[in-house]
Amino acid sequence: RSDVFTNCGVVGHINSRFLQGPDTDPAVVAKIRDAVKNGKNFCGRLLNYRKDGTPFWNLLTITPIKDDDGKLLKFIGMQVEVSKITEGFKEKSRRPNGLPESLIRYDARQKVKATESVTEIVGAFKRRQSINQASVPDKADISPLQSKVGVLPSHRGSTEGKWPSKQNLSHLPDSVLGGVSGHSKRSSGFLSRLGLGAKSQRMVEDVKQFEPELMMLDDEMPEIPYEFDQTLGTRRGIDLATTLERIEKNFVITDPRLPDNPIIFASDEFLELTEYSREDVIGRNCRFLQGPDTDQSTVQKIRDAIAECRDITVQLLNYTKSGKPFWNLFHLQAMRDAKGELQYFIGVQLDGSEYVEPDRKRLSENTAKEGAKIVQQTAKNVDGAVRDLPDANLTPEDLWADHSKFVYPKPHMRNCVAWSAMIKVRSTGQKLALKDFKPIKPLGSGDTGSVHLVELRGTGQVYAMKAMDKNMMMDRNKVHRACVERQILELMDHPFLPTLYASFQTLTHVCLITDFCSGGELFLVLDRQPQKRFREESARFYAAEVVLALEYLHCMGVVYRDLKPENVLIQENGHAKLTDFDLSFFTSAIPQLITLVKQKGRRRKQKDVSIPVFFAEPSVHSNSFVGTEEYIAPEIILGQGHSSAVDWWTLGVLIYEMVYGRTPFRGKNRQTTFTNILEKDLLFPANIPVSLEGRRLMRMLLEKDPAKRLGFLHGANDIKTHPFFYGINWPLIRNMTPPPLDVPLSIITCMPDIDYQGGELEWDELEAATTFADTF
Repeated sequence: RSDVFTNCGVVGHINSRFLQGPDTDPAVVAKIRDAVKNGKNFCGRLLNYRKDGTPFWNLLTITPIKDDDGKLLKFIGMQVEVSKITEGFKEKSRRPNGLPESLIRYDARQKVKATESVTEIVGAFKRRQSINQASVPDKADISPLQSKVGVLPSHRGSTEGKWPSKQNLSHLPDSVLGGVSGHSKRSSGFLSRLGLGAKSQRMVEDVKQFEPELMMLDDEMPEIPYEFDQTLGTRRGIDLATTLERIEKNFVITDPRLPDNPIIFASDEFLELTEYSREDVIGRNCRFLQGPDTDQSTVQKIRDAIAECRDITVQLLNYTKSGKPFWNLFHLQAMRDAKGELQYFIGVQLDGSEYVEPDRKRLSENTAKEGAKIVQQTAKNVDGAVRDLPDANLTPEDLWADHSKFVYPKPHMRNCVAWSAMIKVRSTGQKLALKDFKPIKPLGSGDTGSVHLVELRGTGQVYAMKAMDKNMMMDRNKVHRACVERQILELMDHPFLPTLYASFQTLTHVCLITDFCSGGELFLVLDRQPQKRFREESARFYAAEVVLALEYLHCMGVVYRDLKPENVLIQENGHAKLTDFDLSFFTSAIPQLITLVKQKGRRRKQKDVSIPVFFAEPSVHSNSFVGTEEYIAPEIILGQGHSSAVDWWTLGVLIYEMVYGRTPFRGKNRQTTFTNILEKDLLFPANIPVSLEGRRLMRMLLEKDPAKRLGFLHGANDIKTHPFFYGINWPLIRNMTPPPLDVPLSIITCMPDIDYQGGELEWDELEAATTFADTF
C-alpha cells in the first residue's frame, strides 16, 4: 500500500508499531526510526502481525521529500507483503562454505521493484506539485534512494528482480499471439503481472511495411508530455530475472552435497501448486509433499535413483500445504558439472489430477507418455539455465578467482602507452594491487560499485578502475554477471571496445582496470547538443562505430544486450568505445563464410557479383530479462528467448535517440513503455528532418519480429551495406575525423575535482594494504 505521510505523524504511521509483534526484529525497527529521524531513505523487510496475530513479511520502503533548502516536507512510504516469495528467516541461512543456502537472493529482487514503484510515486508527486504550484517548490529536492535502495539520481538504467515470463511462443496465451496458438494459460503469468492487457499483449504477425514518410506525424511534433521527462527516473540497466527464474514450470533444485539433499531453489509455479511459501521449502527435503496415501514403494524408487545418481520418472500422490491431494507426474534428473561430478538434482512436478483414470488410479499410457516428455524437457531447460549461475558449493575465494588471473596484452594494443606503463611496472616482479593505483577522482557509481579515475603510481599513466562490492554482488544475484564481464573484457582487442589491463581483488571488492575515455558518456555529449540531438552525419558516424563493436562482440560469442548512450564512451580523439558488459550473455559463436550477391545494375551486360563474407553470430539463445527499459526488445519482454538480434533492435533505438532527441517507445512508467514496445507503431517527428535512408534503417531495425529484423540473417553485414551508411569507409573508419558537433566535446581532465583539491585522496588503509597470493 502507498501513502503520503506528513512530518507530524510520520513516525507512528511509517513504523506502524501496532503491526509489530514478538518476533519483529528490533534492529530493523531501529533503522526505520533512525531513517525517519534523520530524513533518510530506508528499504527493508520486517516481520509484522495482522489483527488476528498472523505474522507476515512486510517490505517497507520510505523516502523523504525536501525543499530547496533541505527542509523535510513529507515522507513517501510503501508497504508490500512478500511472505510468499521471500526467504524469510532463511535469508540468513548459510552453507558450510559461507554462501547463502538459497540459490537466488529474493530480498534484492523485491527491493529493486519497490524502489522503482517509489520512484514513480516521487515523479508523480513532483509533477503534481509543479502543476499546482503548491507549498512545495517546483523542484523539490528528492533524495535519491542510493544508500539503501540503489537508485541513482542521474541517467537511465538497466533492472533486477523476480518477474517470471513465458518460456517460448507456444506457451503464450491467445491474447498475446492473436489466435495463433490453441493453448491457454492462467492470467497470473508474466505479462499480466506487468499489467499488459489482451490488446497490449497482441503480437502482430505481419507488420505492414509502410514507407517511413507515411508514418510521420502530419504536423510538427507536439510538445513532449511529462512521460518523456528524463528527470523523472533513472535509466539504469535492468536485470529482472535470470533464465532460470523465467521457466514457468513446477520444479525445484536440490543439492545432494548438503546434508539431507535440501531444496535450494523453488519456482513460483511450484509454490503456487503446493501452497507453500519459499521460506517453508528452502533448506528442506521434498518429503514434506508426502501424505497418508502416498505410495511408499514409489518413494523408495526415488530414493534409490538419488542414491545411484540417475534419472527417473514416476507417478505418485502428493499433498499441498492445506492437505489437498494431487496426482504428481514427477521427474528426477541428476545434474553433473563439467568434470562429471554430481552437482544438483532437478525435480519437476506436473499436476495430472484431472487426467487420472479412476479405475487404474493412474494416468493413461498416452497421457503419461506425453507428460513425461514435458517434464523431461523442462528438466533439460532447467539444467541449461542453472549452468549460467555460479556453483553454490564454491568457496567465496573460488567465486572471484577469475579476477585474480594474470592479464596478457593482445596483439593490436600491446604497443600502446597504457600497456607499456603496465608492463614496465610488472617487469619488477611486483604484484599489482589497489595500493599501486592512486585515486584521482570518482567518475561514476552504481548500485554495486563505482568507477574511479586512477593513476598507476610511478608512471603518470591514468586508467579507469571499476570497483564492485562483493557482498552487494552476492545479495543482488550479480556474481555470475561480474564474472562474465571479466571473461568478456579479457577477450577484447578492438579499437571501439575497452582493453582490460589488470584485475585484482581486496577483502571487500573486485577491481577491473580499463581505458579512461576523457570524452565522457555519449549520453552527456548528446545532452549538451541543441535540442539534445545530433546532426545526421554525427549520428551516422557513432552508429557505424557501434556496429563494428557489436559485430566483433557477436563474432566472439557475446550478445551485448544493454546498448544505450550511457554505455558508449567517447575517447579524446572523438571516437566511440562500447563499455559495461555486466548484462551481456557469453556463449560460443559459429563462424561461417557466406556469399552475398551484389547487384551491379539493371543492364544486361552488368552481371551480379558474388562476394564471400565472413559471418559469425552467437549460437545459443538466452531467456533472462535484462536490458534498459526504453531499449528492451519485444522478444525479451515476451520471454520467447532471444539471440544477438536484440542488439540490432537496440541499435535502432540508439539511432532514433541520436537524431530525434528521445527514444521512440518511452511511456510514463515501465508498464506503458513495455506496452508501447509490443504494440505501438513507429512514428517519426515531422519537424525534425531525417533522410529517407535513415528512417528506413530505423524501421528495419525496430522490427518487432526478430526473424524479420535487419541483421537477423547476416548480422552486421546486412546493416553495413544499408544505404544509410553509404560513404562510410568501414576498414579505415578509426582513422576518420569525427564530424564536428554543434557543442564540442568537453574533455574530462586528469586533475582532481574541486572537492578533493584540499588534500590527497587515498584508499582506505585496510583496503590498500590487502593483497592476495594469486593477485599479480
